[in-house]
Amino acid sequence: MEQTYISDLGGHVGQEVLIKGWCYNKRSSGKIHFLQLRDGTGFIQGVAVKGEVPEKAFEDADRLTIESSVIVKGSVRVDKRAPSGLELSVTDLEVVQITEDYPIGKKEHGVGFLMEMRHLAIRHKKPGAVLRVRSEAIQAVRDYFYNNGYVLFDAPIFTPNACEGTSTLFSVDYFGQQAYLSQSGQLYGEAGAMAFGKVVVFGPSFRAEKSKTRRHLTEYWHVEPEVAYLDLDANMKLQEDMLCYVVARILEKCREELKELERDLSMLDVVKPPFARVSYDEAVKILKEAGQEFEWGGDFGAPDETVLASKYDRPFFVHHFPKEIKAFYMAPDPEDDRVSLSVDCLAPEGYGEIIGGGQRAEDYDYLVAKINENNLKLEDYSWYLDLRKYGTVPHGGFGLGIERLVAWLCGTHHIRETIPFPRTIDRLSP
Repeated sequence: MEQTYISDLGGHVGQEVLIKGWCYNKRSSGKIHFLQLRDGTGFIQGVAVKGEVPEKAFEDADRLTIESSVIVKGSVRVDKRAPSGLELSVTDLEVVQITEDYPIGKKEHGVGFLMEMRHLAIRHKKPGAVLRVRSEAIQAVRDYFYNNGYVLFDAPIFTPNACEGTSTLFSVDYFGQQAYLSQSGQLYGEAGAMAFGKVVVFGPSFRAEKSKTRRHLTEYWHVEPEVAYLDLDANMKLQEDMLCYVVARILEKCREELKELERDLSMLDVVKPPFARVSYDEAVKILKEAGQEFEWGGDFGAPDETVLASKYDRPFFVHHFPKEIKAFYMAPDPEDDRVSLSVDCLAPEGYGEIIGGGQRAEDYDYLVAKINENNLKLEDYSWYLDLRKYGTVPHGGFGLGIERLVAWLCGTHHIRETIPFPRTIDRLSP
């Protein structure tokens, strides 16, 4: 008999199936064993009744412990009391391995312990639900850009230069040369945009930030579209359209996972256009009126973002940040020399910035001056400057952090929950 996955059991009611998986939990009442089974695609209760299964199978069911691996044969029946609406009447059972002293029990465990046991903790319902949402969100992002004609454009992980400032670079020896782990694929994405019109870079990024906040990882996954002839207004429209698509997809495909996480779905149901567009100047005024100590020219910290987000029930944009707090490649506003054509998208509920982007500087001389001003080596950016020498055009894009997006979608408190194996300033294992 071929294996049937638990996620497909709805199409097998009244039929005998073969499930290959693990015992998630178990309780017994004399002549009946109630087995909570999982196979990675879902969970179902199997009921093994003495006399209705071979004697050895009943005895083996009695021996099962948490996370013992098992192959179960049974008939699928409707049971409205079950979470999935289905139950499995066990007809036979084969033990693959009896697990002894499984370290994660029914009791509450501390975060530190669960992070040490992350390789096992991801088997459990809540971590599994978050990672399923992550998987669906990534696929939704990929589908959005693919369906809208973007070319997937892979950027290198080893780079000779900084993209987001030299203070957060991971340095590595590259056959006697100094190289860095990529902070962003954006600069390479700009080359792609000049070749293909619109591209999307998707890959890991690395930031050596000595930060212990709930919003930071040293390694995260980055979605970075770059588009020729994209101005700031069109950039915000693109971000808005993509986020609404992803949220709608998650609400359609991941309701059971969000229910497991006790996510307030009303906070996602309202994510529809238009998103508010707030200038940096207006944002500073909002902060001061709220009693927040903030001076023009500073970047927003988490408390500032939380105050701003309290005004809105869905993501919103803050645009035209001061030039000095944005990267060297950001285009200046031709009508206001103080600010850049930049934009951040902030999520509500205290989740803060999930997207940063803007229009890129297309003027060769301006970029040379900014590279020198930031004490960067001009020769490291010679190829990047070529993009301004040979067919330069206005262009723009943005970077979306997958983990921050997933944290907001799931309503999780800490970003470390949103990636299978988080890397932080104090965690390199497992």
